[in-house]
Amino acid sequence: MNMHHEPTSHEMSHDEIIRAELAVLRVTHRELDQEITTLSEQKLTSTLTLQRLKKQKLALKDQIARLEDEVTPDIIA
Repeated sequence: MNMHHEPTSHEMSHDEIIRAELAVLRVTHRELDQEITTLSEQKLTSTLTLQRLKKQKLALKDQIARLEDEVTPDIIA
Protein backbone atom coordinates (compact mmCIF):
# COMPACT_ATOMS: atom_id res chain seq x y z
CA MET A 1 0.00 0.00 0.00
CA ASN A 2 1.46 3.37 -1.02
CA MET A 3 1.42 5.76 1.97
CA HIS A 4 2.95 8.69 0.04
CA HIS A 5 0.70 11.70 0.26
CA GLU A 6 0.72 14.26 -2.55
CA PRO A 7 -0.46 17.76 -1.58
CA THR A 8 -3.59 18.84 -3.41
CA SER A 9 -4.70 22.32 -4.40
CA HIS A 10 -7.31 22.52 -1.64
CA GLU A 11 -4.80 21.92 1.16
CA MET A 12 -3.62 24.92 3.13
CA SER A 13 0.00 26.00 3.15
CA HIS A 14 1.87 26.36 6.43
CA ASP A 15 1.45 30.16 6.32
CA GLU A 16 -2.28 29.86 5.62
CA ILE A 17 -2.68 27.55 8.61
CA ILE A 18 -0.74 29.97 10.84
CA ARG A 19 -2.85 32.92 9.61
CA ALA A 20 -6.06 30.98 10.33
CA GLU A 21 -4.80 30.15 13.83
CA LEU A 22 -3.93 33.84 14.31
CA ALA A 23 -7.46 34.87 13.36
CA VAL A 24 -8.95 32.49 15.93
CA LEU A 25 -6.51 33.59 18.64
CA ARG A 26 -7.24 37.27 17.98
CA VAL A 27 -10.99 36.68 18.31
CA THR A 28 -10.44 34.75 21.56
CA HIS A 29 -8.17 37.54 22.84
CA ARG A 30 -10.85 40.18 22.09
CA GLU A 31 -13.52 38.07 23.77
CA LEU A 32 -11.36 37.67 26.88
CA ASP A 33 -10.74 41.41 26.93
CA GLN A 34 -14.49 42.06 26.81
CA GLU A 35 -15.13 39.50 29.54
CA ILE A 36 -12.46 41.09 31.76
CA THR A 37 -13.96 44.54 31.20
CA THR A 38 -17.46 43.32 32.01
CA LEU A 39 -16.35 41.46 35.14
CA SER A 40 -14.23 44.42 36.30
CA GLU A 41 -17.35 46.59 36.30
CA GLN A 42 -19.19 44.14 38.57
CA LYS A 43 -18.57 44.68 42.25
CA LEU A 44 -18.88 41.01 43.26
CA THR A 45 -16.30 39.63 40.85
CA SER A 46 -13.50 37.62 42.39
CA THR A 47 -10.05 39.18 41.96
CA LEU A 48 -8.73 35.65 41.52
CA THR A 49 -11.04 35.15 38.54
CA LEU A 50 -9.87 38.43 37.01
CA GLN A 51 -6.22 37.53 37.56
CA ARG A 52 -6.76 34.14 35.91
CA LEU A 53 -8.45 35.74 32.88
CA LYS A 54 -5.74 38.40 32.56
CA LYS A 55 -3.05 35.71 32.71
CA GLN A 56 -4.88 33.73 30.02
CA LYS A 57 -5.17 36.89 27.88
CA LEU A 58 -1.44 37.59 28.25
CA ALA A 59 -0.59 34.01 27.25
CA LEU A 60 -2.76 34.43 24.14
CA LYS A 61 -0.99 37.70 23.33
CA ASP A 62 2.39 35.94 23.57
CA GLN A 63 1.16 33.10 21.36
CA ILE A 64 -0.16 35.62 18.80
CA ALA A 65 3.20 37.45 18.79
CA ARG A 66 5.11 34.18 18.22
CA LEU A 67 2.87 33.18 15.31
CA GLU A 68 3.06 36.67 13.79
CA ASP A 69 6.86 36.44 13.92
CA GLU A 70 6.66 33.09 12.15
CA VAL A 71 4.65 34.41 9.19
CA THR A 72 6.32 37.83 8.96
CA PRO A 73 9.36 37.80 6.73
CA ASP A 74 12.59 39.05 8.28
CA ILE A 75 13.61 42.43 6.94
CA ILE A 76 17.34 43.00 6.86
CA ALA A 77 18.10 46.68 7.15
